[in-house]
Amino acid sequence: MRPPTIRDVAERAGVSKSLVSLVLRGSDQVRPERREAVLRAARELGYRPNAAARSLSERRTRTVGVLLNDLRNPWFVDLLDGLNSLLHAGGLRMLLSDARLNRRTGQDPADPLLDLRVDGLVVVGTLPDPAALEPVAARIPVVLAGAREEVPPGVDVVAGDDEHGVRLVTEHLIGLGHRRVAHIAGYGAVGELRRRSFEETMRRHGLADGALVTPGDMTEEGGYRAAVRLLSRADRPTAILAVNDIACVGALSAAGELGLDVPGDVSVAGYDNTGLSRLRHLWLTTVDNASHEVGRRAARCLLDRLESPGGPGGLHLVGPALQIRGTTAAPGGTG
Repeated sequence: MRPPTIRDVAERAGVSKSLVSLVLRGSDQVRPERREAVLRAARELGYRPNAAARSLSERRTRTVGVLLNDLRNPWFVDLLDGLNSLLHAGGLRMLLSDARLNRRTGQDPADPLLDLRVDGLVVVGTLPDPAALEPVAARIPVVLAGAREEVPPGVDVVAGDDEHGVRLVTEHLIGLGHRRVAHIAGYGAVGELRRRSFEETMRRHGLADGALVTPGDMTEEGGYRAAVRLLSRADRPTAILAVNDIACVGALSAAGELGLDVPGDVSVAGYDNTGLSRLRHLWLTTVDNASHEVGRRAARCLLDRLESPGGPGGLHLVGPALQIRGTTAAPGGTG
């Protein structure tokens, strides 16, 4: 059987094809009883609008490309939820693409989404080459969410206030009495901001000599390896601040394998307040980086640019909040 057409809906509802088109476009120029007749006929026939045909006529696909650089980080799940909720309310669908996979196959990360003629692009997380966004931003609105890299003119950046968030958690550890505090650092602009804020906060409290920074890759395994190095030192730190919750979970594993109690022998804290941090057997002290709100604001920026293209890009920071749970306490026997 052939699929029902707009003509079939019009005949079933007893109206013209043009009136059916108005109803399907959400026009407010149709009387309620006629709108209901059209919608009822569409339901009964199982009619679905031809999205491709509508895209051609409107010169819009009503889709937004989302380029995600790290599918492993659960922080992005809440960001995507906030992003999608507002895009959906605005009548837009989200198409997700894996930036790492695209690079491994030799493609420019945004190419698959541009091939699908998306109306706009949201880049989520750190990209190795943000300058590659310049030709994309010249064609469609672009928003960078959850990262702080330098971007071309006209691109909005929406992120958490990493400097303030790290200051909150570092001062929490200092307030508990910790004087030797280590930071498992990350990479990219976000990693640099968090590292710098940690060092500045320790220095401001006269504890620069007690601040130790070791590199990490923002993964659980990276956090584990870094924590083993730190906790095997003769002058091991009494507290560790990891760049994110995933690395913090690795640090917890390292402490356990070395026979150290958390938080009795060493306090550990993460960053991002992901679902991992709220698992009862982990119960991490961490920083809520407002991922859902970052996603919503990124969607709002994109919707505004679709409505009014052009203009300079802006930096939009969302305030963080400290979440104190079970992995931090005053220094124990090692303090």
